[in-house]
Amino acid sequence: MKTFNRRLALALAAAALVPGWAAAQAQPRIERPVKIVVPYPPGGTSDLLARTVAVRLSERLGQPVVIENKAGAGGVVGSQQVAKAAPDGTTLLLSTIASHGIIPALQKTPPYDAVRDFTPITVIAGTPNVLLVNKDLPVRTLEEFLALARSKPGALSFGSTSQGGSPHMSGELLKVSAKLDMLHVPYKGGGPMLIDLMGGQVPAAFDNLPSAMAHIRGGKVRALAVTSAKRWPTAPDIPTMAEAGVPGYEMSAWFGLMAPPGMARPLQQMLHREVAAILQEPEVAKRLLELGADPSGITPDEFTRFLVSEREKWTRVGAASGVKLD
Repeated sequence: MKTFNRRLALALAAAALVPGWAAAQAQPRIERPVKIVVPYPPGGTSDLLARTVAVRLSERLGQPVVIENKAGAGGVVGSQQVAKAAPDGTTLLLSTIASHGIIPALQKTPPYDAVRDFTPITVIAGTPNVLLVNKDLPVRTLEEFLALARSKPGALSFGSTSQGGSPHMSGELLKVSAKLDMLHVPYKGGGPMLIDLMGGQVPAAFDNLPSAMAHIRGGKVRALAVTSAKRWPTAPDIPTMAEAGVPGYEMSAWFGLMAPPGMARPLQQMLHREVAAILQEPEVAKRLLELGADPSGITPDEFTRFLVSEREKWTRVGAASGVKLD
């Protein structure tokens, strides 16, 4: 995923050069409490990010901002609820790479269109996944791992936290990009997967970097590469896939804010300005980095283009790898 902070800064700087830009904009207000639907259970990364933003958004809007967890079908149930709501700013959605990137691209009959059926506001943050191997596997670099996989087509397996999740698709993207033949082993969550990885039942795995860091630092697993375009600030010794041997590889789990379809442009822009400003606050940025997330804040138009590129990417990966989620 691109470095959103730099792009956001350039966009805001350009806007500031237009005389009277801020004054010329309509200043819509939300006069009722706001609900952010998180389409996953409480306690996960999506939930934590939404709650972090909600506290400050409530203060800036002068209205209560509450979180409603509506889990089901990988984020589809809660997303469909928001898609049918009124576009008045009182119902928002915490979207993810799974709910609005992978699932719409890999289902034969998608539950919704990630762009047409929603109003994109901004990406809140992104976080990388990481390729891990069992510490006894005789590889110490990504290059050695690729050589081992190519020497044993179909014999090497990799675990992931779920079917169709971002760790799974990180592996599928590696298979397509590096022309590997590996077997995917889905688990019901990162805990069981890491237990089997450490025990040697599965030789390799993809996981969210934040949840894997304790095991990496403890020497229980070996990290070969992160999936993001740049090295992660809290793990600078782990190279990216691109610099370690797979040029062009880039994949980050992302978390965005969306509204129902048909939202008026001034209201969409107002919500973006408020959330982008929140993400630039030092305390909020620090909190997100502690959670393992890189604050973003891209514009609605940039978010729309990003969603289109995500759909194209995962459609290609799905076609090349044969992965289907129906």
